[in-house]
Amino acid sequence: MSDQPTDQPSELLAARRAKLERIRAQGVEPFPHAFPGVTPIAEAQAPWQELEAGEERDDAYRIAGRLAARRGQGKMAFLDIVDRSGRMQVQARADVLGEEAMAQLIEFDLGDLVGIDGTIFSSRSGELTLRVTGFTLLAKSLRPPPDKHHGLQDVETRYRRRELDLIANEEARELFVTRAKIVSELRRSLDDDGFIEVETPVLQPLYGGALARPFITHHNTLDRDLYLRIATELYLKRCIVGGLERVYELGKDFRNEGLSTKHNPEFTMVEWYEAYADYGDAMDRVEQLVIGIAAVINYDGPVDFSAPWPRIPMAQAIKDATGIDISEATDRDTLVAAIAASDKVKLDVEDRAWPTLVDDLLSKYVEPAITNPVFITDYPTALSPFAKGHRSQPGLVERFEAFCSGMEFANAFSELNDPDEQRRRFEDQVRLAESGDEESQPYDEVFVQALEQGMPPTAGVGLGIDRLVMLMTGRDSIREVVLFPAMRD
Repeated sequence: MSDQPTDQPSELLAARRAKLERIRAQGVEPFPHAFPGVTPIAEAQAPWQELEAGEERDDAYRIAGRLAARRGQGKMAFLDIVDRSGRMQVQARADVLGEEAMAQLIEFDLGDLVGIDGTIFSSRSGELTLRVTGFTLLAKSLRPPPDKHHGLQDVETRYRRRELDLIANEEARELFVTRAKIVSELRRSLDDDGFIEVETPVLQPLYGGALARPFITHHNTLDRDLYLRIATELYLKRCIVGGLERVYELGKDFRNEGLSTKHNPEFTMVEWYEAYADYGDAMDRVEQLVIGIAAVINYDGPVDFSAPWPRIPMAQAIKDATGIDISEATDRDTLVAAIAASDKVKLDVEDRAWPTLVDDLLSKYVEPAITNPVFITDYPTALSPFAKGHRSQPGLVERFEAFCSGMEFANAFSELNDPDEQRRRFEDQVRLAESGDEESQPYDEVFVQALEQGMPPTAGVGLGIDRLVMLMTGRDSIREVVLFPAMRD
């Protein structure tokens, strides 16, 4: 299925276009320029929740939204208007509007965008209602809305035509409002703690900051290839070098990798860097931030976000899950032998380097079993080319990843700030690339020279917004929480 307009019966489309022409023939503009003074439906309803059934007020409101339902005709009809904040019943009466205007209003189609002026009252059944004193057609809908009884249920159509999903499903609208609240609270929390938001290049002459394959594009005027960023890390750390001390960036990253329930090639990340802090401070901040977000959106799902979150060294987590001790199997041959000897582990080891095999053990045998938030800490140096060496355990770095509900959603380090060690790490990555690792980190001499200016001790965190929204809304697929996800043709 391609991202093309949905097919609808031609007679329905023809009938709506004929109605459009009749409206124009009556001297009505079906697509006016503006409709000022609109009150969101939820705000119009809020003061009147205690209104008695049958009670009427003179308080007037102007609302606007999509016509979602219609009941009755002739002398009186009830219509449901839906906007982002909610749904409201309106009552149209011929003795108020006049016969001609009444006939025009009840001729509107479901899906039309309509502005309503009216006064508030409570119906006999106790439903808050607006008695229509005037109306304006704001946009004629030339295509019927999705089925009003069953909503839009086809998953492919929901993802490819998200506007139809938002029209048909209140739950979809609520989800993306919640996503906006999550992002807003995250920004507020960082801003309040003295971080400043910055913007770094999306098109980069050299990608870096993560182990991933990039998208490549070409700049015609410069006549050079550029890369869509895979992370904001290296530029943000250059900001720390420059003295900004606490910075963050919230935006899109791009990784040329497979599609899955956890991966979209274009995804939203927040990265923050804090001078004079380490990965322990970063764990505290991630924990506090996520708990604060859960409180703001009134999270009531199955995950227990309360502090403290367990902190488990990576080698211990893998050993508990598989019986394999990567602190003993420190080279590829030894690790391959341990995997072959295990009756718990089944991995394809061919052409896979030691760091990749360790990552496979974590992602396939530890990650899926995690329910409540956990910090997996203290990673091997080979998996973490930008992390600072562990202060007490040689061969490890001060790094953690935060996991919850079977997936990783944050990654952080005590950042490597020794330029000579960074240069050696880059050289190791080059050797991995020469051995066939397509996701190794390219050598970035400009970044090394930035470190040579001097970077203070720093903690850095990358947190996936899409995955955080999945956790907070109980969704199992990243496509549910991205408005317009990438889809196969």
